[in-house]
Amino acid sequence: MIIVLNGYPGVGKLTIGEELISQISGRLLDIHSVYNVAFALAEFKSPEFIEAVEKIESVAHDLILKLPSEIPVVLTTVLAGTSDWGDAEWKRIVRLGDERGPLLVVHIHCDLEENIRRIEAAGRAAKRKPRNAEMARRNHAHGKVLAGIDEPNLLRLDVTDLSPAEAATKIAEWAKNLGGSRSPRYAF
Repeated sequence: MIIVLNGYPGVGKLTIGEELISQISGRLLDIHSVYNVAFALAEFKSPEFIEAVEKIESVAHDLILKLPSEIPVVLTTVLAGTSDWGDAEWKRIVRLGDERGPLLVVHIHCDLEENIRRIEAAGRAAKRKPRNAEMARRNHAHGKVLAGIDEPNLLRLDVTDLSPAEAATKIAEWAKNLGGSRSPRYAF
């Protein structure tokens, strides 16, 4: 299965993903593993940046398809609203899910104050992650719809009061209960 953790910067996707893969014996492909090469060597959203991201994703997706089918893969991403670039990236994730699925989508949210606390955490800088509280405020104010809203296997998870381990446990239990079947959406 492919589990996509989608949410705005600072909600805890990577930390939850790390906990989740330990619980489900899976692999993790964090968005920053893909984007950091492009961030280091090209202007953000320039043609070179987009080309680098697409090439790195292609290599990563090929490797995912070579993994034994019983190994779940967790992806983290920040895809919201509509744009040609974001829509194309979401289509690549859906295609990966079609080839190796089922595709399970988790929208991770937290309240604004918690998002600001998390996004300003000092450890984020070393991972080239944004640390701008204004970004969190803007994301909460605009409320763009996260990609994957129409996927049949969708979990909306508010992690404001959850530890990463608790959030990962909820996701793991939800995924296990799905058993790969088409299921209604859930919210915690």
